[in-house]
Amino acid sequence: MNILERADNIVNHRSEEKERMYGPFSESMKRATDIYNASSPDNEKISVEGMYRAMVALKLSREAYSHREDNLLDAAAYIGALNNYIESKIDKEINNV
Repeated sequence: MNILERADNIVNHRSEEKERMYGPFSESMKRATDIYNASSPDNEKISVEGMYRAMVALKLSREAYSHREDNLLDAAAYIGALNNYIESKIDKEINNV
């Protein structure tokens, strides 16, 4: 299985075990954003999309320092999860949910 297939598996086919242990991934990212914003000065607030982008940046920064396949896998997974999050937001806006 190549790295993109593995990233898709992480993002779109998350095991029930992981879901039970950590909750839905998008909800975890929303909570992480809320925690970040609660502990930051007003001029340092971040959006949920920004949190995803920050995680991608962190993984690419690590990769620039030293190649580890896991860095690239995680970056691809965060990019896929960001896309899912944005599409979900758009769907909710279109359907007025």
